[in-house]
Order: sequence, then structure tokens, then C-alpha cells
Amino acid sequence: MRNALPDPKVRRGRSSHSSGLRAEAAACAALVADGWTVLGQRLRTAAGEIDVVAERAGLLAIIEVKHRPTMSSAVAALSARQRARLIGAGEILLGEHPEWGREGVRFDVIVVDATGVVRRVADAFRLE
Repeated sequence: MRNALPDPKVRRGRSSHSSGLRAEAAACAALVADGWTVLGQRLRTAAGEIDVVAERAGLLAIIEVKHRPTMSSAVAALSARQRARLIGAGEILLGEHPEWGREGVRFDVIVVDATGVVRRVADAFRLE
């Protein structure tokens, strides 16, 4: 007899995926409202995925979106491994789109808390 409901781990994964998509949509809406042009979402490269890439006045932002219950837990969720992945993916993306970021490139983190509040940590980290 088959179980009618998916495994709890599968349900959590689906829920996390859905909340991640909603957080990315909220992040993009906030960016557009602030005058940014979203150039891409969920861009896959050989080094990994970039959640959002946006540009304003020639400045390119490579953005990781985090959805967590609190702002502090969202900001703390960006690990060294994720930063390295974003840097590698950003290098690949810039190689494919040399016209992007003529005025500079930065790495931002947009955090969305449980209530839907969106905040951006501009220039969240730099190349070391």
C-alpha cells in the first residue's frame, strides 16, 4: 500500500522551494521599485546558480536571496562556500556578458523575513 502523503522531508523541500521562489519574486519587485533592471533570475553556470542579477546606472549586482524567519538568521546563512560559488558563477557570467557592469560589480544579499519584509545588504562581501 502506497503512502498518500509525501515523506515529511519531501514536503519540507517543496515548501522551502516555494518560499524561496516567493522570496526571489519579492526581492525582484523591491529591486525594480528602487530603479534596478533585473537582467536575470536563477541563472545557472558551471560554478553554480545566481539567484538574481540586476543593473542600475551601469553597476551590476550579483544577488543571493535568503528567506529566513529573521533578518539576522538570513544574513548569517551566507556561508564561505556560497560566497565562493557566487564569485565563480559571477566570473563565468561576466565572461558571457562583457557588456554588463561597466561601472562596477558588487555582491549583494537580499533577505526576506517571515513577514515578507525585504532588505538589501549592498556590497555584502568582496573578493579576498
